[in-house]
Amino acid sequence: MAGLVVGVPKEIKEKEGRVSVQPDGVAELVYDGREVVVQAGAGSGCGFPDDEYVAAGARVVGTADEVFAAADLIVKVKEPIPEEYDRFRPGQQLFTYLHLAADRRLTEFLLDRRIDSIAYETVQTADGRLPLLTPMSEVAGRMAVQAAAHHLESPAGGAGLLLGGIPGTPAAKVTIIGGGVAGTEAAKMSYRPGRRRAQAGLPRDGQRPLVRVA
Repeated sequence: MAGLVVGVPKEIKEKEGRVSVQPDGVAELVYDGREVVVQAGAGSGCGFPDDEYVAAGARVVGTADEVFAAADLIVKVKEPIPEEYDRFRPGQQLFTYLHLAADRRLTEFLLDRRIDSIAYETVQTADGRLPLLTPMSEVAGRMAVQAAAHHLESPAGGAGLLLGGIPGTPAAKVTIIGGGVAGTEAAKMSYRPGRRRAQAGLPRDGQRPLVRVA
């Protein structure tokens, strides 16, 4: 892998403002002997200006085309969208969230273009854990409770309930379907003394089905 050039393009999928590599990550890659090429503005949605990437050792270029042309390995946050397909060259490598089961067109493109792709969500440790998928599931579980609270509000078409209740009124009842990472994080977020909370999930790893009422 000596001489590997890592490319970090700006995400262009709608409503996606994250960046795949932070400046401190660039510093680690450069220390390890890699060249890192970052598209100008790639980190702006996360509060990382271009000069921080330069200070970390990256080469900042103006366009995504320049990143793809220079890089052996493209590191992204989200799966490529059709507007990005033509930027890939045969044999290039891609590391990102892919979720190919829901995108036949992308799957066929990666096969036809012979892109060596690794999906974050499929990376496993020796004991079967999914360290790159787990954080996304944690975020999803916590945001689920926020979303539920919003949709309980009258302006959102809900029943006009506050999830936490107020003095003199009961807190909302919460039911969580699933006992995995997302379900567990949702349970943590929804916990409050006095609130009725039920959680049910299918068995995993030979365990008994999860049924919990608190």
